[in-house]
Amino acid sequence: MTDRPTPAHGANDGVNGSPNDGANDGVNGTARGAVHDGVYDLLGVGIGPFNLSLAALCDGVPGLSALFLDRRPAFSWHPGLLLEGTVLQVPFLADLVTMADPTSRWSFLNYLREHERLFPFFFSERFHIPRREYDHYCRWVAERLPSCRFDAEVTAVEWDGRAEAFAVAHRSADGTEARVLARRVVLGVGTGPTVPEPLRPLLTPAHAGRVLHSADYRAHRTALAARDDVTVIGAGQSGAEVVLDLVRHQDGEGRGGPYVRWLARTPAFAPMEYSKIGLEHFTPDYLHYFRSLPEATRERLVRAQWQLYKGVSEETLADIHDELYERTIGGGRPRADLHPGVEVTAARPDGDGYVLGCRHAEQGTEFEIRTSAVVAATGYAAVRPAFLEPLEKLVDWDDKGRYRVDGAYRVALDATVTGTLYVQNAETHTHGVGTPDLTLGAWRAATILNSAAGRTVVRVPRHVAWTTFGAPGPRTGEAAR
Repeated sequence: MTDRPTPAHGANDGVNGSPNDGANDGVNGTARGAVHDGVYDLLGVGIGPFNLSLAALCDGVPGLSALFLDRRPAFSWHPGLLLEGTVLQVPFLADLVTMADPTSRWSFLNYLREHERLFPFFFSERFHIPRREYDHYCRWVAERLPSCRFDAEVTAVEWDGRAEAFAVAHRSADGTEARVLARRVVLGVGTGPTVPEPLRPLLTPAHAGRVLHSADYRAHRTALAARDDVTVIGAGQSGAEVVLDLVRHQDGEGRGGPYVRWLARTPAFAPMEYSKIGLEHFTPDYLHYFRSLPEATRERLVRAQWQLYKGVSEETLADIHDELYERTIGGGRPRADLHPGVEVTAARPDGDGYVLGCRHAEQGTEFEIRTSAVVAATGYAAVRPAFLEPLEKLVDWDDKGRYRVDGAYRVALDATVTGTLYVQNAETHTHGVGTPDLTLGAWRAATILNSAAGRTVVRVPRHVAWTTFGAPGPRTGEAAR
């Protein structure tokens, strides 16, 4: 049920560095908090869904000044995979605000109302909305929040001891540079595409459009569909959608379009866990339980729980099966192969194509595959942004070079830093599989907002699950309640 936000790289506000510009430029009469002493209370770097959720919840909060920066010219979410027919893997209620504040005017339902689409949506009886619609909804919010500014790039974040604030340097696309101060910074720079090591040497201009990550699939979709053989690596939702799209480019008799090969290290092309009780792993209850576990146990759990966040929706798997079945009518055979339990161990160019060295995990068998193009649908991982270099020695990194993050999403810093650094979607190792999931996005944003404001701005529940994670207390059952 995970929908990972596209990397939202930090940026600057592009307004000559004055933190007072637009401090009260509200929309429809809702004013932002004033900037006192030229210092923002809260500054977000990156405007993906998670920081956009925080910006929406901050809107109109009395006495709180906030600014959110992004280097892109406008909001964009997973542009490489906004394919026709693809839907969110979470219900529409997991929008930017509803799971924390359903009364907010930035809800998805209010978006529908503003676009006079509420009745059509009601009649469509949709619980899972198209990805293109989610992207449009987020853009609608981002374009109307006065705290969100695009066409900019954060170049450095450092601690200014004299000002007792973070100094955020940034520049706009035209080269204009500026600097703002903020007492609290929220990193929402998203995650970066990951590619298997054997393929990395092939990610060069010479192989552009033939070896790529699924994040860039849409831009090369037409050219890939015209090739004779395409190999897709990765058993998650993105890989399944690329496979389905390529198979659909084959003609009705299965002759046109590319031969499609699907490889995955997982032992099966498995559906994502979507049972009602299973989904309770995406609740504050499980998050608090996960945080209480030893680090080694947390590391093992994240790997073992891959079906909670790396599986494929049952609908997509069914669609792939149906497309392949259609091609058997009249005695035909699908021009596709599905290979689970296979790891790519080597890759090299070969004429106008590539040879992939592969190993079957269970059989221990090694073999080679020749293909015309490779799409690596191999996921995303948290990255350490270059603009944090001035803070590097002030961050208390763990032994694997990751942030140490507490229950309020605060990063552990040197005692000389009196400001607060928060992170969003970089804490799977401390908070578990719900980290990249949109379900907990608004809840986490509200938690950060309450911490930053020093008071309860948005009430958030702590216990919502029927499941008791961990051993029960000394009193159980009706007596405990």
